[in-house]
Amino acid sequence: MAYIDYYSILGVDKNATQDDIKKAYRKLARKLHPDLNPGDKEAERKFKELNEANEVLSNPENRAKYDKYGEHWKHGEEYEKAQQQQQRQYQGQDFGGGGFSGADFGEGEDFSDFFQSMFGGGGGFGRSSRGSASGKFKGQDVHAELNLNLRDAAVTHPQTFEINGKKVRITIPAGVYDGQQIKLKGHGGPGVNGGPSGDLFITFNIPADPDFERVGDNLKTKVSIDLYTAVLGGEVNIKTLEGSVNLKVKPGTQNGTTVRLKGKGFPVYKKEGHYGDLLVTYDVKIPTQLTDKQKELFEQLKNS
Repeated sequence: MAYIDYYSILGVDKNATQDDIKKAYRKLARKLHPDLNPGDKEAERKFKELNEANEVLSNPENRAKYDKYGEHWKHGEEYEKAQQQQQRQYQGQDFGGGGFSGADFGEGEDFSDFFQSMFGGGGGFGRSSRGSASGKFKGQDVHAELNLNLRDAAVTHPQTFEINGKKVRITIPAGVYDGQQIKLKGHGGPGVNGGPSGDLFITFNIPADPDFERVGDNLKTKVSIDLYTAVLGGEVNIKTLEGSVNLKVKPGTQNGTTVRLKGKGFPVYKKEGHYGDLLVTYDVKIPTQLTDKQKELFEQLKNS
């Protein structure tokens, strides 16, 4: 197996933080996604490499194995176990011509030699009369991103998408958040030597909404009111996720005042019937084109 530099594929160095890796993956995934490059086989190939690199480096445990074992990260620990087993079997046994101790086992043999013998391609190690070193291994996990707008994320709904040529249908619960990851067991890559399939990890990507800012299960929004409504009181129409409502404005409302609408926020994840609140901040607009009469009235108020 040829060495694949996952760090190079993502365009980050080996000291990159997990946040650096996440940002690099998202940037390249949007650029190389098959939906944006229909029929482009090269972009499709690079997109698959990108997902493979992200699967390894975005998981701290997998990343540590990759840094240690390189391209054999997935089965590196199996190699060490097999080596230890062989050491125990051969320890102290005489094979003629000076013996073969466990400490000598594997000298001059690297991971590639081991995996060639393990999965085919020669090497007496794997074909030893003492038993095959091959085994069943779980398939590669697959990572994917699913884009949702804020309103879609607020409603439980089914969604179908395609991964590696296979259609996958899931039900997305209301209340999922940006960056949340779910696992679909057995929907990843095929197993090795009859082992189980890997898992599919889906990360939700929810971009900023033009009307609402989500803070946990609460939503924030701003609404403009004129000076007269702020001073005298009145009503203002505001948007919620469920439609528009009229909100009463108290007389003497100051610019930047925030009011809370209970239960008009975002649905709580996997808690049906529970919602956060909607926080509405007033932005008082000062009139800029006053008539002479209006200016005179303001002067009277000023001097009264």
